[in-house]
Amino acid sequence: MAKTLLWRGMLAGILAALLATMVARTVAEPQIDLAIGYEESHAVHAMGAHHDAPAPVEEELVSRDTQKGAGLFTALALYGAAVGGMFALIFAYGYGRFGRMGPRSFALLLASMAFLLIVIVPGLKYPQTPPAVGRHETVGIRTGAYFMMIGLSIASALIAANIRTALLRSRRGIDATLLAAGSYALLVGIGQFLLPAINEVPEDFPAVLLWNFRIASIASQFVLWATIGIVFGLLAEHTLKQQA
Repeated sequence: MAKTLLWRGMLAGILAALLATMVARTVAEPQIDLAIGYEESHAVHAMGAHHDAPAPVEEELVSRDTQKGAGLFTALALYGAAVGGMFALIFAYGYGRFGRMGPRSFALLLASMAFLLIVIVPGLKYPQTPPAVGRHETVGIRTGAYFMMIGLSIASALIAANIRTALLRSRRGIDATLLAAGSYALLVGIGQFLLPAINEVPEDFPAVLLWNFRIASIASQFVLWATIGIVFGLLAEHTLKQQA
């Protein structure tokens, strides 16, 4: 059954990527265009201060139309297929282990948890930033710190789940759940305190543009995970009924 759920999870991930691409094209890409315009205007201003120096000619390897179209969908489709496959494997392992939940309810619960652990919690420490924000020499540090935050969030959730399981032997379910949630928040808070703070937003960068870009990024991820949870839940329910 796990093999059947795996390819259905990948299918759900690709469909989710298609919808997320449409959302990104509608709400996120216009903000990126504005950010690129901000960066270019500052570059022109800097060149104007040195008008005697020849303007460098940069060859555009990938056009913006390709980036906003086929490039965006290809990247999201690969990401969606990967996370959809992992989602299906986690579903296959956990289904039936967390009370009497139907496949659709359990899939939605998993998708909600993934959105919280992978998108919301890491974004509190390292929110998404558009082009023109951040120095080129710190890309590696920023990327590594962001993935460390994702790993910390997931690891803290696993530890909290084990704590809840241990507490259930001597406490009521609600008490065990609250204590486990508190332990997760404590571990994440300590990790966020220890990880480096990164703030490279220029002082004159438009605050509204930054806000709109971050909301658009969260919206795209929300559509991705919501679609995976809904579509995979339907497919999993159909598969389990056939197996029964």
